[in-house]
Amino acid sequence: MSILSLRSVTKSFAGNAILKGVSLEAKEGEFIALVGPSGCGKSTLLRIVAGLDHADSGEIAIGGRNVSAVAAADRNIAMVFQSYALYPHLTAGQNIAVPLAMRRLTAAQRLPVIGSLIPGQRQIRADIQRQVKDMASSLKIDHLLDRKPGQMSGGQRQRVALARAMVRHPSVFLMDEPLSNLDANLRVHARGEIVELHRRAGVPTLYVTHDQSEALSMADRVAVMIGGTLLQLASPEAIYDNPAHIEVARFLGQPRINVLKTRMNASGIVRFGTLTLAAERVPAGETPVLIAVRPEFIRLSARPDGILKARVERTEFLGSEVIVHARLDAMGEIVAKVAPAEAATLAPGRPVSVEIEPNRVMLFATTGERLQAKTIAAASTLEKIHG
Repeated sequence: MSILSLRSVTKSFAGNAILKGVSLEAKEGEFIALVGPSGCGKSTLLRIVAGLDHADSGEIAIGGRNVSAVAAADRNIAMVFQSYALYPHLTAGQNIAVPLAMRRLTAAQRLPVIGSLIPGQRQIRADIQRQVKDMASSLKIDHLLDRKPGQMSGGQRQRVALARAMVRHPSVFLMDEPLSNLDANLRVHARGEIVELHRRAGVPTLYVTHDQSEALSMADRVAVMIGGTLLQLASPEAIYDNPAHIEVARFLGQPRINVLKTRMNASGIVRFGTLTLAAERVPAGETPVLIAVRPEFIRLSARPDGILKARVERTEFLGSEVIVHARLDAMGEIVAKVAPAEAATLAPGRPVSVEIEPNRVMLFATTGERLQAKTIAAASTLEKIHG
């Protein structure tokens, strides 16, 4: 069974902590997308797993074997780079054959003239060519085997890089933003291809990306890294609907989640517009907290008699939906997603009432940690309270 396990991995450069005790486990056949802003340590972690860099402390294990001190060539890990890292002077077929030749042929057997005189070399090369053709055929790039990288499109080079990674049947796949150089339409198509290839290989995969839509649509689980710390590792649904930290909530979702400041009283009660929330953990005295709600769970109406009022500042038409930016009285901007038909009554400058789906509100401490809370009153109850 091939399991990739990282335990308390740390790394610093010039006194700056890049990775701060990162731990995760990728099970056999599991696809984990590693996401986070630029500079959070994603690619550094991938290089450490690959053996291209070394951790200051911690452990990397594959199938229960500690490979922290094992050379990159002996880890049986395949890595696809952002730039694809194809040899420009070799054909696609020769590029795909490289890892097999390095593994199965001795240094002498790889020599152009002398190698052919060594017994068994021709048979090994013939077997390598068969494997290359089989892999190219499965990826539908067999017609590209005689072309060099400069004669191929970005999507074709990406398939060749994937074929080179897969042909060696590695224990672990690592992918460092392999789709970032493709145009939008090709990128969407390539996502499905990579997921299918991963399923066929059946080995743990770590996929680094800054594109949250890639992470949410492709992965079995998503790992969110912020500032060198792994803040949450969960299924795409869980990490989107139930973020454990405010930075996870802010990073995932387009447009970004609405975060507004309010206060919690000494009884753990938070009142916000039409909502009253009760927190499970009660602070000592009144304290500031953060209310977070995603744009799709906010309703705007043109009637001006709501408890929570705002004024529309601008709208963004995106075809199937419209993004509405409005300013709450003295509380900052709030963003909502509405249908195009609804947006017709939400012109810039118009006052609107704001309603929030009560079961979709999240509560966070100002330190960022999630606070568990439940809704104990919505609009009708509040009207009685204030009445």
